[in-house]
This record gives sequence, structure tokens and C-alpha cells, in this order.
Amino acid sequence: MNGKTERLRGLYAITPDSADTDRLLQLTEEVLIGGARIVQYRNKSDDDSLRIGQARLLQAACARHGALFIINDDIRLAGRIGADGVHLGRDDATLAEARDMLGEHAILGVSCYNLALLACNALQLGADYVAFGAVFPSATKPDAMQAHLSLFEETRGLGIPRVAIGGITPANAARVVDAGADAVAVVSGLYDTPDPRQAARDIAALF
Repeated sequence: MNGKTERLRGLYAITPDSADTDRLLQLTEEVLIGGARIVQYRNKSDDDSLRIGQARLLQAACARHGALFIINDDIRLAGRIGADGVHLGRDDATLAEARDMLGEHAILGVSCYNLALLACNALQLGADYVAFGAVFPSATKPDAMQAHLSLFEETRGLGIPRVAIGGITPANAARVVDAGADAVAVVSGLYDTPDPRQAARDIAALF
């Protein structure tokens, strides 16, 4: 792994959709204190002012805690606020478009679902990390395809970080880390728990 991606290891928090900015920021602060090293802002709202405002506040929180800040899908928002990078899904902008807009220093991640071939293709197209999932049934995306943990052994020599996502909680995260994931991406397993700081601490400790 190169200098740009060496920080892509450990707990990767993904924010839930929320219009309650104060609550979202409070929970994310707890998750960061608990040990999250990356935060991805994901919000599908059409309210641009809400999304820009939330992104800037979360970005500042990540800066205070030395964590990376990634935007889900929206390369324009990522470029506007100077985020560390963007995460792209199947129906989003291409890696080339993201690279052209955000530059060489931006971290570009790609969802590869349950296919090692997609990860190999993403690497060739310039991805800095890939994500496989859902590794467990997911409350956030109940219809997501399932990705077997053997993918992490299969792609061990890929050369870029591999992130696991989908249904990960403090109770099952060790299975994912033991399978070889470089980072674990978690939404409800952090934000929907009684104590997000402790949930983050429990998962971060696995690394």
C-alpha cells in the first residue's frame, strides 16, 4: 500500500441519512473518539444546503480527530469542500471522471459487491480501495447481494485496501477482520447502538 492509502485500515464509519445535523454530529464525534479512522458521509437528500452544511461540519470533526473524510457518490460535493476522497457505486460517476475532477491526491473507493473481478478492474482503472458486501445481512440495505468472506483471501494480493461492509457489528466484526479485511465499514452497528463510542472502540480494537 502506498502513502495515500496506508491510513485506510481499521474502523470505517458510514453516516446514516439524517436531517438532524446536531444529532448526527454528536454521534459521529462519539464514533471518532471511539477510534474510527475513516468517516464516509452518505445522505441521499435533495437538499443541497443541508448536505453541504453537514459535510463541512463532519469534515471538521474528522480533521480534529485525524480521520479521513470521504463523500459517498457525489464528486461535486467532494470537490467543493475538499474532502479526502469519494466512494463510488455501480450507478455513480466513473473513476476517470472522479479523478479528473478531484485530482491525483484524492482517495477513490469503489463498491465491488461480491465480485473479485470488479476489484481487479477497479484497480486497473485507478481505484485506491475496493469494498465488498454485504458480508452479513444488512439492515441499511436489506436487498443487497451477499459477499462471502472468502473474497478477502481470494484478493489478498490485490495491493490496495479491501473494505468489508454490510451488517457488521461489534459482535461479528472479528470474523471479518480474521478473514483478511483491511477495514470494516459500519453504519447501524455504530449509530443505532446505545453507546456508539464503545461500539467503535470494540471494533477498532480488533486492528
